[in-house]
Amino acid sequence: MVEKVGIAGLGVIGAAVARRLTAGIEGMELVAVTSGGREKAERALAEMGAAAPVVSPEALADLCDIIVECAPTAAFMSIAEPAMRAGRQMVTVSAAALIEHMEVVDLARANGGRIIMATGALLGLDAVRAAALGEIYSVTMITRKPPKSLKGAPHLDKIGVDVMALVAPTLLFDGSAREGARGFPANVNVAAALALAGVGPDRTRLQIWADPTLERNTHTIKVDADSVRFEMTIENIPSIEKPGTGRVTALSVVAALQGLTSPLKIGS
Repeated sequence: MVEKVGIAGLGVIGAAVARRLTAGIEGMELVAVTSGGREKAERALAEMGAAAPVVSPEALADLCDIIVECAPTAAFMSIAEPAMRAGRQMVTVSAAALIEHMEVVDLARANGGRIIMATGALLGLDAVRAAALGEIYSVTMITRKPPKSLKGAPHLDKIGVDVMALVAPTLLFDGSAREGARGFPANVNVAAALALAGVGPDRTRLQIWADPTLERNTHTIKVDADSVRFEMTIENIPSIEKPGTGRVTALSVVAALQGLTSPLKIGS
């Protein structure tokens, strides 16, 4: 059986996933795409040799078994709602949008849909999920990024900081993952995913630093629980097209897709 796959959003992540599907992923076929920029999306699809049409979010939900959601945060519900009403599987890295719209989980439950949160640019989510079956005392995440990776975040306007003018590491935010997701919606899907895996967005603590000495987006998570205590750091290479998004993020989406049909699935 071949699963029909649709992609919502053909930016850095969506285009990378589309190329992989066009090259061939066993048991899957790219059948449709939705995008806010139809002409640009059609050109990109033609350049990669993909025959999939550009359709509306509602049509995407009708045509596809699996939807890869990698659209801008503001478009999340326009993709997720019709997909869940149609009972589809949706693979996403938009954890920051999800924690603001948890009603979509109820919609999935009511209609037989399923939301798969890909690992994205973080590590250790399996361990956090396992620890959450017991008692977790604290979860902290410290994000350090080159200034260009944080440029344009709403929180920067709020505090009046020009990150491109910084010459030393500067703490920009210290608070809950929920607050951080609102202030840095394009930058902290990793923190939101960590929150969903563990103690929730209000108990997960987050620090965000702009560090002009760095070339990689760096995330350190610290977890203290009744079953385990650990600290892990990951250094992600920023994508050229969008520095706030690590190159590994698109690869994690592809890995999540493969896990849906592979006879061997590694990790919980």
